[in-house]
Parts: sequence; C-alpha cells; structure tokens
Amino acid sequence: MAGIAIEKLVKRYGTTQVVHGIDLTIEDGEFVVFVGPSGCGKSTTLRMIAGLEDINDGTISIGDRIVNRLEPKERNIAMVFQNYAIYPHMSVAENIAFGLYTAKLDKAQKRKRVEEVAEVLGLTPLLERRPSALSGGQRQRVAIGRAMVRDPAVFLFDEPLSNLDAQLRAQMRLEIKRLHQRLGTTIVFVTHDQVEAMTLADRIVVMRDGHILQVGAPMELYEKPADVFTARFIGSPTMNVVPAKATAEAGRSALQLGEAPIAWPAALPEDVLVGVRPQELRVLGQGEGADLVLSGTVAVVEPLGPETFVHVEAEGGLLLASASAKNPPAVGSAVRLGSPASALRLFDAKSERAL
Repeated sequence: MAGIAIEKLVKRYGTTQVVHGIDLTIEDGEFVVFVGPSGCGKSTTLRMIAGLEDINDGTISIGDRIVNRLEPKERNIAMVFQNYAIYPHMSVAENIAFGLYTAKLDKAQKRKRVEEVAEVLGLTPLLERRPSALSGGQRQRVAIGRAMVRDPAVFLFDEPLSNLDAQLRAQMRLEIKRLHQRLGTTIVFVTHDQVEAMTLADRIVVMRDGHILQVGAPMELYEKPADVFTARFIGSPTMNVVPAKATAEAGRSALQLGEAPIAWPAALPEDVLVGVRPQELRVLGQGEGADLVLSGTVAVVEPLGPETFVHVEAEGGLLLASASAKNPPAVGSAVRLGSPASALRLFDAKSERAL
C-alpha cells in the first residue's frame, strides 16, 4: 500500500489549461473521491496519477517515489474504468488471471491468486462462465478482480458504476466499500455522482474548472461548504440558495428575508446569499412559526414514500421544501415555509464564499 502526494499539478492541451496547479495529499489506505461536473479535471487528474496522461508541471509521488516519468506498469497501480473492458472470449477465471499476464508466477500460483480474489468478490461459482452469461454487476466485479489480482499499492476507479442501473449501482457501492474495509488499500475514485461520493469516501475532493474548491470528510462538506458551488453540489436534493439583504449595527446584523428580519450574531456584507437545504425547509402548519418564514404557491409535489418534497414559487425563486408524506399540500395552494436560523448557510453574494 502507498499514499499519494500531488504538488502544483498542471495539465495543458495546447494553450488550454485544464488542471491549474492543484495540491493534494492522500494518506496510505485512504478512500478519496474526486467529484465535480463534466470537464472539471477530475478524470484528467486520475489519468495523470495512472500515467496515462503526461504532466506539464508539478509532481506526483506514490509512496516514496516521484512517478512523473514512470510508465503505468511501473507505478504499482491498478485501474478500473467505466467500460468493463473484459474479454468476451475468455472465462471469468481467464479474465481475472489476465491481470497477472506479466507476473513471474507459475500456473499454480496464478490459479491460487485468482481463486483468492474470486472468493473475496463472490465470483467463485462463476469462474468458468463467459461474460455474456453475467449480469452488469458481475462483469464489473470481474473488472475489479482483474485489478485486485495484481495486489497493487493503489486502486484507481474512473466512474466504474456509470453504466449500471440504480439497483446495481447501490449494490456495487456497498461491495466496493466492503472491499476497501477488508483490504485497506489506497483508493482514488472519480465520479460525478455526489451520492457515490458521500457514501464511499473517507474524504471528498470537490473540483471545478481544474481547481480544487474544498477537501474534507463527507459530513464536513455537507455541514460546512466553503462556497455556493460545493453547497449545491453536495447533498441531495440540492440546497436552496436565495439572495437577501443584510443590515449591520454595532457588530451585529439582521437578514432582511421572509416575514421578519433574522438577527445574526456577526457583521455581514450588504448583499448575501442564504442557503437552506430542502430537508430543513418545511411546510408549516396553521399558526406555526419559525426563524425564517417564506410564503409561496405550490407548483409541483413529489411523493417519495417516507417523505414528500414540494416545489414552491416564492419570493426567492423556485424553492424545494419538505412536507408531510401523509398530508402534502395540493398543487396551487398557498403555503408558508419555515426553517430555524441554525440551518441557514450564508455566502457572500460577490465571491460566493461562505461567511
């Protein structure tokens, strides 16, 4: 096993710079997830760690070695791609064993290693099958097995669950998490799905336009986002963000939003953005109050079994709030939405950084 150190990493394609001098340390045995929208530089960074993309500037170290000029096969890493890339004419056992193609092991040793990996991944009954006889989740496990069989220092996953349906994605998330708990190997995982990031990661790296915006544990990013982008990207459904004015007096402020001003214990700029998650903004009952109260009209109701979300046209725009699953408001009805002040997240309207 090995940690990874990235220092001032830069990637350019011609005159276009896509990764802008990022720094990151990944500890030995840590599960780190890169997350962000398409084109943010997360997969490019992963491919530079793997040696599949040249580095224009900066360094990447795996363990105690700088690997900038090393070939992928010399880095002791294994990569699992979005595409399973398993051979249709080979059995499961042969596909897994292909990861040992260049290993200096005899046939018996290779067979033993394949059987060990198959046992860990629950593939033992399937070793003689061809890929055409496997489900999507089983094929992805074969691809992971081919990477595992080499016993690498670092696993790199590039959106490996994107081709699976929702049920299989949930199953494979669990299997990958359990695999990491069992092996303790360093894992770098790239996804655009924040649910995958939240459920898998020890730490999440949020990227945008080739920059790292924030690094932290899942709940740290959820509770204390550093900026509006992170606040809206982490958490499902996405956070509501509405503009507001603030007035200051004697080192204290008041947010001018909703039915009544909200006292704030610190000085604020005049223009702020107020964030509140849908789970913390709920439809109020008759005569019920809250620190923040917004009024609006229900546009859409989304029943989701144990909870219901309502889209409400309010003064801050279209807001998403939670409602009673048993007695949700009707479309077109007038509602009041309430949230405690402790649930509000404030951002500077100009920089969009957290206050």
